[in-house]
Amino acid sequence: MTPINRRGFVTAAAGAAAAAVALNPQTAQALAQAGPGTGGPAESATDTSGLPYGDTSDFADADRGFIAAVPAGKITDSTGRTVWDPGAYAFLTGTAPAGADPSLWRQAKLLSRQGLYQVTDRIYQVRGLDLSNMTIVEGDTGIIVIDPLISAETAAAALALYRANRGDRQVTAMIYTHPHIDHFGGCRGVLPGGAGSVPILAPAGFMDHAVTENIYVGTAMSRRAAYMYGAQLPTGAAAQIGCGLGLTVSLGTVGLIAPTQYISATGQEVTLDGVRIQFQMTPGTECQEEMNFLFPDLKAVCMAENATHTMHNIITLRGAEVRDAHAWAGYLTESIGLYTGKADVAFASHHWPTWGNDSIVGLLTHQRDLYAYMHDQTVRLINQGWTGTEIAETLQLPPALDRIWANRGYYGSLNHNVKGIYQRYMGWFDGNPAHLWEHPPVEDAKRWVDCLGGNAAVRRRAGEYARKGDLRFAVTLLNKAVFADPSDTRAKTQLAELYTRLGQATENAVWRNFYLAGAQELTAGIRTATGSTIGPDMYLSLTVGQLIDGIAVRLNGPRAWDAALQIDWLVAGVFWHLRLAHGVLTWTTDTTANPDAGLTMTMTKVQLLALLAGKGSTGITMTGDSTLIARLFALLDTPNQNFAIVTPD
Repeated sequence: MTPINRRGFVTAAAGAAAAAVALNPQTAQALAQAGPGTGGPAESATDTSGLPYGDTSDFADADRGFIAAVPAGKITDSTGRTVWDPGAYAFLTGTAPAGADPSLWRQAKLLSRQGLYQVTDRIYQVRGLDLSNMTIVEGDTGIIVIDPLISAETAAAALALYRANRGDRQVTAMIYTHPHIDHFGGCRGVLPGGAGSVPILAPAGFMDHAVTENIYVGTAMSRRAAYMYGAQLPTGAAAQIGCGLGLTVSLGTVGLIAPTQYISATGQEVTLDGVRIQFQMTPGTECQEEMNFLFPDLKAVCMAENATHTMHNIITLRGAEVRDAHAWAGYLTESIGLYTGKADVAFASHHWPTWGNDSIVGLLTHQRDLYAYMHDQTVRLINQGWTGTEIAETLQLPPALDRIWANRGYYGSLNHNVKGIYQRYMGWFDGNPAHLWEHPPVEDAKRWVDCLGGNAAVRRRAGEYARKGDLRFAVTLLNKAVFADPSDTRAKTQLAELYTRLGQATENAVWRNFYLAGAQELTAGIRTATGSTIGPDMYLSLTVGQLIDGIAVRLNGPRAWDAALQIDWLVAGVFWHLRLAHGVLTWTTDTTANPDAGLTMTMTKVQLLALLAGKGSTGITMTGDSTLIARLFALLDTPNQNFAIVTPD
């Protein structure tokens, strides 16, 4: 096979087969074979990437303005469970060892810098205390907090670190740049009692996106996020070394305090505690609702998560709506026009700041060109009849973009971003009728294994491909063996060894975590999920309609085919008419009762939440057939937060 990417080869060890088989373009390091059947970790080979390792400016920027480190000791929740361990990444020193790609190791070392930093006059950041950064802006009387991390515990620790070094200033405002949980979840660590009189700003549409993403498919997203961020993997040179965007996710108490003011237009200006802020709306970029903003008097710009020191995701492996690479590039072009000459420093909700007008314009330009190139070239090839997989396998960035550290695929990947762009325009189907109606994984695997002569033959052939260096097809074969016969421990062990080798060889941290988490699950079983992104604040923020929708997506359709009922919920003077028929739960609202309702339940929002949480119907007035609500609830499935991923569920 002709090599397709100078960063993507698996080569045989000295004395083994010399065939060079193309590995995924995100695999940046040559895999030296450890010997037939050993499945040992990849060895670091001589780097031939052409990357500018001699340029240490990122390290200087990451260390610039350092004031104090987070105090030693683990951050725990009220039960004593560890939420964050600031010392877990102390191993990230020196050059990359065997089992870690040199470029990813460099990124992880940069991310392991932690503590309080001064960005510029009146602007500070706490970094390395969660997946994201907390930014603090000193106003006339107190402080403005931007993006309060994921957990209340880490946010409180970040705020305590700031106050220990800058004084016990009160929080006078808070800003959410966008509705991903690492940018609002720690709000209770900043404002334990809620907003009160403190203004909280967010982009328009914030609440709808924040709650629906976590409610409708939150269970599945959380399960896959455990793989993506490697939160259940041990840290270490051969294991989890971060996720490219940050280190990993904290596991503490997630909250949500609703914004008190929404930003809806580019150019809108707000003054908070004497600090002027000018906003740029960027919907459809890294998030469906997101915003950048300039502090004109401080000559600083917050780029949210739209321009960071990594290639970002067009579609994430945890699951999310596909992002718009074309719009993303367009808004970065707008940012260049808005901020050139007006900012001396650009900071974001991840990574480290960029200082100097030329460097800021360079970062925005390179990232703009990155997303524009991915989009335009993918669309060009779509219109020549190429499928998403074919484009992803062959598309390369121009060397001038590829060698930029901030464009490297530590978090997002070129291969998956191309597939995301294809999906946005063309959907899952590539047009080939053979792919129109394929068997599901288990049935497909059984037929593959049957054709190849059984599991033993599959394991043998997989070993042959692995020795040739074609780990991609080796894991494809072994995956079939595991799905055809989940009791085949030899296949599981062999597959786990290859996942480990692939993970330790890749430059992309998310790919690494997925491979290593898959290996862990194959050998040690499913790790029970800890923590949840759906806390009391999240439920309280849901409208009654969203709560009903949350029930509707849990309804077991086949069991409800023949069920028919109508229930009225009277909440705060509004009648919510629930109708179950044909296996579908729908609703409408009115100011009058439904005469056909078999049950009317009068209650407060808090009482409704208690009912849905299984805490009974205390205080709820019921008129009619009270058994109808139990009949409805009996038709609901309970989400499985520990479903299998690398074996049949």
